[in-house]
Amino acid sequence: MIKFYYNTGPNPMKVALFLEESGLQYEPIPIDTRKGEQHRPEYTAINPNAKAPSMIDGDTTIFDSNAILLYLAEKTGQFLPENTPKARGEMYSWLMFVATGIGPYSGQCVHFKHFAPEPKAYAVNRYDFEAWRHWNIIEARLADHRYMLGDAYTLVDMAVWGWARLLGFVLAADAYARLPNVKRFLDEINLRPAAQRAEALKARHAFKAEMDDEAKRAMFPQNARLQS
Repeated sequence: MIKFYYNTGPNPMKVALFLEESGLQYEPIPIDTRKGEQHRPEYTAINPNAKAPSMIDGDTTIFDSNAILLYLAEKTGQFLPENTPKARGEMYSWLMFVATGIGPYSGQCVHFKHFAPEPKAYAVNRYDFEAWRHWNIIEARLADHRYMLGDAYTLVDMAVWGWARLLGFVLAADAYARLPNVKRFLDEINLRPAAQRAEALKARHAFKAEMDDEAKRAMFPQNARLQS
């Protein structure tokens, strides 16, 4: 059975959605990042980057959420576009856009808006601008397409969904009003039973909610250099 190491962040949740959509049997194993569990040697042996998610499937270990999505899609033959250079090129392009643009800029936007110490005005301005720029590209794409690759629901939609769920926190309270096609897309996927089962994973473990000193040390170890 697949072992799925997860927390409630956007990257683990998009993998959870694929697992639920595909019907694959898996064991969810929580990694509580605010307790520092991602830094334990038994976990870094699985994922040297000390992030969630990770997955073990028999003798295969995969880390990075987008790599996991591709692995699962190829393993099952599900949620892939046609096997043509044109269709696969489009899939790789948008999936990597999420991997290198949506995820990193949305994540840094969250960090500098909500967690970074002062001074941070320049960083907030940069990452807020870039996060909005990336999401407006998704908005424009969804203005002309039901899903990211057209009429078919694919792994790329799952990758976008993971982050789209959190835009009120990432961008601004009025983000969905300003991105109506993203909101339409999100609402449609949220109605899927698999999405509801994926979201229910959050209730299976009492993840630490407090952002106390222990959590800050675990999640932002670079700050220790500021105190030395």
